[in-house]
Parts: sequence; structure tokens; C-alpha cells
Amino acid sequence: MTVRIPAIVLAGSRPGPDPLLDGTGVSTKALLPVAGLPMLVHVVRALRTSPQVGPITLLAQNSAELAAEPLLAGVADLHFSDSGQGISSSLAAALPPGDDPVLVTTADNVLLTPAMIAEFLDGAAGSDVAVAMVERDVLLARYPESKRTWLKFRGGWWSGANMFRLRGRRVLPLLDFWSGIERDRKKGLKIIAAFGPWLLAGALLRRFTIQQGVARAGLRFGLDATVVPMSAPEACIDADKPADIALIEAIFAARREADIGRPL
Repeated sequence: MTVRIPAIVLAGSRPGPDPLLDGTGVSTKALLPVAGLPMLVHVVRALRTSPQVGPITLLAQNSAELAAEPLLAGVADLHFSDSGQGISSSLAAALPPGDDPVLVTTADNVLLTPAMIAEFLDGAAGSDVAVAMVERDVLLARYPESKRTWLKFRGGWWSGANMFRLRGRRVLPLLDFWSGIERDRKKGLKIIAAFGPWLLAGALLRRFTIQQGVARAGLRFGLDATVVPMSAPEACIDADKPADIALIEAIFAARREADIGRPL
């Protein structure tokens, strides 16, 4: 019998105002409607539909606000937990005991599908830390208008896809380290430099691939770290900016048309 992996959805609000919420009457980004549903509902439905995912925990500063969303009522094995202000410290506190793996994603990962989850978990098997990423050519071949933050390595430029597999509490030293640099998460070179000058120099000179770079960064914490390249370009399109939401709405519209045209 296959053991289903627990999932944690980071659904809190970052400090300061969120321009996406201006004039919407919505108090938190996770509940902002996209393609007719709150962002978080899209993500929870994708996770719940996946045969590989077990219990789902929604982590937010005010989880009661999320629990009051009618479209989440009745979802099996769905749990709500209050977080602190920092992503890393909140995630560390929410990890299950021991070294059992957990899947982590975000409430704005609106285009998530069970197929993406399966591809990621299959590629992440056996690692202590796995990160889903999309190579630039994969994204731009389908969505040339999409603007992402890129990490530049030998053999490709990469953008994060908001899925992580963590081997339980074994990753606590990494999360503690990340808490000091998470504010720079959109600044590729600052993130790379934080792991040491050797990694920064290697990235700048394109001396190694992103797989090699992430593996070396993981060794600093005694962890087997890997990147899982995602084949679906939509995997790295999250809802950060108005332009992202416009693109996501168009992708959902295309998915609905494809479903209508699919034979029964």
C-alpha cells in the first residue's frame, strides 16, 4: 500500500500591503478570486485530487479566516494551523515529527495539477530536499510574455515552481539558515551568494549546472538536495503580479475549452 505524503500549503500574508488586493475587498491573497475561485481553492483541489497526497495543512497567520471559506468545507483530511510572521520558522514549527517527508507548496501556486505533483514527487524520491524548477526555454516556448526571476547556471536559466519535498525535521538547519535570507528570495544572486563565495563564483562563471549547485549547497547542511525539472511550463507561473493573474486566467480558459472538446 502506497503511503500518501502529507502536504503543507503556505497561505499566509507577507508584511506590508499587497497591491493585488487593492480595491478587491479581500483581506488575504490566498482568498483572492482567480478564474472564478479563491486561489487557495484551486491549490487544495489539485492536492486533494492527487492519489499521492494525504493530509493537507493550511498554514496562515489567521487560519480561521481560511477555514471560514465555504468552498473548503467538507474537503477530506484538511487542517488549519496558525503561523508566525516568517515563512521558515512557521514551516519548521509545522513539520511532522521524525524524518518522514512532507510536500510543501503555496496558495498562489494556482495552476498546480495532480500531474505536476506526480512528476515532482517521482523525481524527488530519495532526497532530503527537493525543489521543483522550470528551465527558461520550457517556459518561453509556450508563454514568451511571462516574466520570472531566473537563476543562471551552466546549461540553463531556472525559475522556482513553488513545490518542495522536505525530509521532515532533518531539514531544520536549512530552514534556520533560510530564515535569514528569505526576504531576498526574488534576488537570484543574493540567494546564491548566501551559500558561500564558492557557489557564487561557480554560478557567475557557469562552472556547474543547477543540479550540481543545489547538491553542493545541500552538502553544507549534510543534506541530499536535488532539483526536479518540471516539464509543464505552467508549473512556475504563480500569482505574484496583475500580469500573472491575467495569464493564469487565460490558461484556465484554455483548459476549460480543452475539457469541453475532450471526448467522453
